[in-house]
Amino acid sequence: MKALLVDLETAWRGGQNQALLILKGLGAHGQEAELVAAQGSALGERARESGRQVHFVSRGLFRVPAAWKVHELVRGGGFDLVHANEAHAVSAVWLAGAHRHIPFLISRRVGYPIGKSRASRARYEAASRIIANSNWVAEQAASSGAPREKLTVVYEGTEIPALFTVAERVAARSRWGISDHEQLLGCVGVLLPDKGQEWLIRAVAELRKEFRGAKLLLAGDGPCLSKLKVLAHELGVPEAVLFTGFVKDVESVYAALDVFLLPSFFEALNNSLLAAMAYEIPCIAFHRGALGEIIENEKSGLLVSGPDVAEICQAVGRILKDQRFAASLAKEGRIRVERNFSAERMVDGIIRVYEEVLGSKTRH
Repeated sequence: MKALLVDLETAWRGGQNQALLILKGLGAHGQEAELVAAQGSALGERARESGRQVHFVSRGLFRVPAAWKVHELVRGGGFDLVHANEAHAVSAVWLAGAHRHIPFLISRRVGYPIGKSRASRARYEAASRIIANSNWVAEQAASSGAPREKLTVVYEGTEIPALFTVAERVAARSRWGISDHEQLLGCVGVLLPDKGQEWLIRAVAELRKEFRGAKLLLAGDGPCLSKLKVLAHELGVPEAVLFTGFVKDVESVYAALDVFLLPSFFEALNNSLLAAMAYEIPCIAFHRGALGEIIENEKSGLLVSGPDVAEICQAVGRILKDQRFAASLAKEGRIRVERNFSAERMVDGIIRVYEEVLGSKTRH
């Protein structure tokens, strides 16, 4: 089997991490795979560094350069299927007419409705399979017009890391200026309105009335950075909120944390939450989108209803006050990820979908 993955996103986000895991996983299973990526993209560079064959293209007007490259590769490269990993790639692959020659698969990682235009619908109707990263995403896609019979759920995965040593934790906390008596809360993600970091700043301002050493680390960059900094000043906690920007060696963030929080309003799934659970960090998330498919409330983490400062503080307080409870949540969280959300399990699921699609093609 030889697969062509297409991803034209330039930034490094969860979907691009999944694409790289798929490329590596296919190789580990003895399958061939190549990537079409945007020039200068983080995914393209990391894939190339890992030894994968990468075809770099300009994102260009209406994705025409990428469409031409996909057309060229499909007609002459001996590929068995083409897999569009994000929305720009979906457009390029459809424009290339690849679906007329080999099976066309789409990864769906967002809960937003599929566009109502004729072109938007045609792209999804042309797909042999639509791979949703959660049951919630699958239902959102189906309710907005995606063919239900083409939808398959394959949960995203994360690599299961070794647990941090005491020395690694000490070094990480030293890097961020956190002392032994301080409690560090953290979140990893793009700073966007629907990611909800505002509510963590409001919560830490309240928590410091009881936990005077509580601090919040926000790892990531984005359009809300200035607004969030202003809010921290207005609430009188500028010294208690650490804005790190994008952190490439993000494990140094996880190693320092006492609690991981994900205050997202609209989440299809979340790689940062999976990573935190895999690192055995007690986690709290809003019960929104697909996050309830990851966390079993009160067992592998805590779910709160949403932007309620008192509820967030109560959940954090339970973890900080009860070390046995915190350790239990952390341990069960790692077990939950190992069993249901590992990178190995995700790759196995993708290969199974590929084989089903190719088997169906052979039968017809």
